[in-house]
Amino acid sequence: MTSKLSCAAPLVLDEAVWRERAAAHRARVERWTLPHRERRRRGEPHPVMDFLFTYYSLRPVRLEQWQPGPGALLLGGDELLAVPGHVRDGDSVRLAVDALAPRVTTTAAFVRDLLLATASRPARLGCFGLHEWAMVYRSDAPRHEQVPLRLGAAGTDAVVDSLPVHCTHHDAFRFFTPAARPLNAMTPERADQIANEQPGCLHATMDLYKWAYKLLPATPAELVADCFALAVEVRELDMRASPYDLSGYGYSPVRIETPAGRAEYARAQAGFARRAAPLRRRLVELCEALLPS
Repeated sequence: MTSKLSCAAPLVLDEAVWRERAAAHRARVERWTLPHRERRRRGEPHPVMDFLFTYYSLRPVRLEQWQPGPGALLLGGDELLAVPGHVRDGDSVRLAVDALAPRVTTTAAFVRDLLLATASRPARLGCFGLHEWAMVYRSDAPRHEQVPLRLGAAGTDAVVDSLPVHCTHHDAFRFFTPAARPLNAMTPERADQIANEQPGCLHATMDLYKWAYKLLPATPAELVADCFALAVEVRELDMRASPYDLSGYGYSPVRIETPAGRAEYARAQAGFARRAAPLRRRLVELCEALLPS
């Protein structure tokens, strides 16, 4: 298999250079991994941050690990030979696309098609984060039992009843309560994911992190970290706009039950869509580098 990088001149990284990059990457993500480990040690759940380490399944130790991605030659990089897909090239080590597991190529083809389709659509900014509200609508079992509903059960249900529900993301919709599912303007199925996803969706933006780590060990560590960092910010908005009272965790609410709150949400949503666009392009470029010519 010949990748699209096969004719490009490789980037040669001296050992001191790539080790500095590896250390900088680890220090960057430890901002999130170390507190997560400490909370787990104490048995303390976190309704905002746990999602990024449980729903998204990449282990903290793997998030901290550095790898160069395609197109780099690492001098003195023998330790990378333990990472699948990395081979010796003279006195250097590099990622060899043809040494990767077949599932990486299969994943790259799907991710490329999904992200190109998503990028081709305009951002829809009218959902107001109601997916989190729909997950507790007319239910006696909130998903985050350790935090109260900001408006109570009846007040939460009233908000859902008063606003149009239009969720395009299957992995959010599948957690809707049975009473909420018929309220959604569509029924997003897994098979329709490529046809439905659009760049205004907060979960589609957070999922850039998932697609980055699904392509490991081929994804440059810095790209994984960039996607994770954006996912952290998006998750914070997602939960600030949720029905939960998170003041005890230091999060102020985005009151989407009010016109001002909905406008605040839509502005933030549009900003995240703009910031996600270059990450989506970088992931598409990575996928194309991993696919045969």
